[in-house]
Amino acid sequence: MSLWEYIILFGSVALGGSLALIFPIKTRKTLQLVLSFSGAYILGIIVLHLMPSVFGGSQAQTAGLWVLGGFLAQIILEQLSAGLEHGHIHAPHKITVGFVVSVLLGLSVHAFIEGMPLSYYQSYLDSHTHMHHSHHSHYLIGIILHHIPAAFALANLLLLSKMAKKWVWCCLLLFSAMSPLGALLAGSLSISSEFQTGILAFAMGSLLHIATVILFEMDASSHMHLSVKRLAAILLGIGAALLTML
Repeated sequence: MSLWEYIILFGSVALGGSLALIFPIKTRKTLQLVLSFSGAYILGIIVLHLMPSVFGGSQAQTAGLWVLGGFLAQIILEQLSAGLEHGHIHAPHKITVGFVVSVLLGLSVHAFIEGMPLSYYQSYLDSHTHMHHSHHSHYLIGIILHHIPAAFALANLLLLSKMAKKWVWCCLLLFSAMSPLGALLAGSLSISSEFQTGILAFAMGSLLHIATVILFEMDASSHMHLSVKRLAAILLGIGAALLTML
């Protein structure tokens, strides 16, 4: 990863947190549209890029186990994070320090894991798909689109707890550092091709869970109904993912 990619990855959380400080929580409908777009985009790059690269080699069966592991791990992590990965703000009546620590732990572990493949993603695609990709930005963009609403939800949750803004920023700083740290750690280690596949498949399983939760969540105002705006956001997200094939 280049320096600017680390900066953008780090800054995506700051952007989401800043939006929470500027705009009220009543902008939930707008957040839902952003989530729909990002969820569709993430699902698109999973199907168009991650699945072919992970399952295209001789480790397909093992990779499937890693994907399931990542999917199940995300279910467990969301018990800690209260679903903030997909923009949900489920705050208890009394927000305790323990609850905040739990949320940060769940978000941080997830962000660290999904950041690890960034260190080798370009070379991995080139060697496993036998196609030259001029950049690996589609995966990076997916993480950024995922982090912005998650940071927005985290900041809103902390503000609802009456936490001082300086501590809100400290929590956001911790969250923003996790994916870059994951990429730095993976880049500093000599990781075998088999384990690279495993890490990427594990991250894919985690992202697959988040994307499906976002997309299968219907509008709260109408049972089993998807609004025209959300449908448009989903189609735009899929369209953006398709453009990465060009």
